[in-house]
Amino acid sequence: MDARADDDFRYHAQVNLRDLKYILAVAETRHFGRAAERCFVSQPTLSGQIKKLEDELDVVIFERTNRSVEITPVGQSILSHARLALEQAEAIEQVARAHQDPMAGPLRIGAIPTLSPYLMPLVLVPLKHTYPKLKLVLSEEITDMLLGRLARHEIDAALLATPVDESDFEAMPLFDEPFWLAHPAGHPLNDKDEISAQDLEDVELLLLADGHCLTHQVMDVCRLAERPVHGEMADLRAASLETLLQLVGAGFGCTLVPALAIRGGWMTDTGIIARQLHLSDAFRRISLVYRRSFPRRQALEAFAAVVRERLPNTVTRVGG
Repeated sequence: MDARADDDFRYHAQVNLRDLKYILAVAETRHFGRAAERCFVSQPTLSGQIKKLEDELDVVIFERTNRSVEITPVGQSILSHARLALEQAEAIEQVARAHQDPMAGPLRIGAIPTLSPYLMPLVLVPLKHTYPKLKLVLSEEITDMLLGRLARHEIDAALLATPVDESDFEAMPLFDEPFWLAHPAGHPLNDKDEISAQDLEDVELLLLADGHCLTHQVMDVCRLAERPVHGEMADLRAASLETLLQLVGAGFGCTLVPALAIRGGWMTDTGIIARQLHLSDAFRRISLVYRRSFPRRQALEAFAAVVRERLPNTVTRVGG
């Protein structure tokens, strides 16, 4: 290697990670100004450095117009490698930290909205007591958004209730969570000793808005091919489980509720009756989903162990 080539090698080694952070910020925000704010640099600095990187690589990563920023096909390929490179760089730092304490540093966990408010209060304090140097960073979003963030390396793992087929992900099963039927106090089902599958098929069912995995799981349990498209039920689409339960309490219909939510405050003086279902398929499996390349599996296993230890007897532990 001649002197000039050696200088080029040292130069790229010094700026590579910074440049990768810049292009990932632009890709995720689709805006040079917001990307610069995220990276704590001026927009001219970030734009100039990306242009310099494109010139050196002799490719165009971003197509820029006055109104939008689009990623080119070659840019998509570069970004996928950039995410892996940054994760491995972070892994090097984590290995160094793990030499002193394997359970130190941030752990970014996402969770679906129908699980997070009921599970995380059981876990946060015990996790902090057991691993005081582990910093849990939580986010709450629907399944598709969490999988996207997981693929973009924005979170380390996600608590999900649906199977994941992507070859880049692995799932660590945690527990099976049964569904309970929630109906108004004066509902005809109140006089039945046990709820049958036929009862669920005939009941007026309230569902969450499209996009929530709970909607499809409830429809599967109740043997519904599609959402109601006519009548009063078609117009009632709740954005959260809490809103859905308020509709039940107001007498608009029934719904299925995950077992952990039975511990919520809505059980008191709301006019709602919660009934356990003795049906073999009336449950959902909760798993911790993560990238196969994630280097801190020990931290995920520790988190999973704390979750399993703190579960109430209304759910069934799996794995561990």
